[in-house]
Formats: sequence, structure tokens, C-alpha cells
Amino acid sequence: MKSPIRPFILSMLLLPGAALAAGDSAPAAAADPVLERVSAATAKQDWVAAQAILRDAVQKDPGNADYHNMYAYTIRKGAHPDMSLVFKHYNEALRIDPNHRGAHEYLGEAYLMVNNPARAKEHLAALDKLCFFPCSEHSDLKKAIAEYERTHLAR
Repeated sequence: MKSPIRPFILSMLLLPGAALAAGDSAPAAAADPVLERVSAATAKQDWVAAQAILRDAVQKDPGNADYHNMYAYTIRKGAHPDMSLVFKHYNEALRIDPNHRGAHEYLGEAYLMVNNPARAKEHLAALDKLCFFPCSEHSDLKKAIAEYERTHLAR
């Protein structure tokens, strides 16, 4: 005889999804106009414009981890990155939100740029703890570290 508990537990786990499928909708997150403008600039690889938008945004909202993270990213991707500024803003993003997966990934990539794979692996380990299920930040940093090791250890 089967226990009725198992189907009950499964139905309770599926209930919220069923309710949403029936026509209710979860409230949509409001789009951030700053990040939308940054996204448009980065799509064109206009790092200078993206940096200007984010420099202003960080001044107006210094407690926004996403702004610090993206500001550091756009500096890192630019022609002549000021790595001290990159590290400053990634670390500020993590000070504000220690669980910011994007900042962990990008900070790890920044450490690879300055030939410090050990520190990059520390951020990979942090992502391993933060990502209960596989996440792109963990996968991307893991690939970047593997590529770094392949190219630098082959020398």
C-alpha cells in the first residue's frame, strides 16, 4: 500500500506553480533605467559611455551593489583599465552584498587579468557555496580559470 504522504508533498510543492499557470502572475521587477542605458552602451562596446553613466549612478546611489559591479566591469573591459579602480568597485559591491554572484565572478576574472589565479579560485569557491543549483557565474568563472591555466601553464 502506498503512503498518501508522498503525493501530498508533491502536490504542495507544485501548487504555487499551478496557481501561477492558472492566470495569476508574479509582479514583474521594475526595470532599472540606469542599467538599461548601460546595457545599451555595453552592447555597442561603448565602455566610455557606460562608465560615465555608472560613475554618475554610483555617486547618486553609493549603496547600490549592481552599480559598483557594473562600473568595475565597464572599466575592466575598457581600453586601458585602471585595475585599482576595478578592484575598489568590485570589493565595494561585495561589501554591500557579500552574496553578489556577478561581483564574485567578475572579481575572479579581474584577478586572472593580474595573474592571481589563487584569488580567482577563492571567488570560484564562494560561488560554489552561493549557487545551490548550477549558475552561469560559477560556470563562466570556472571556464575562465581553466582557460587561464591552459594558456599560462603551457608556457
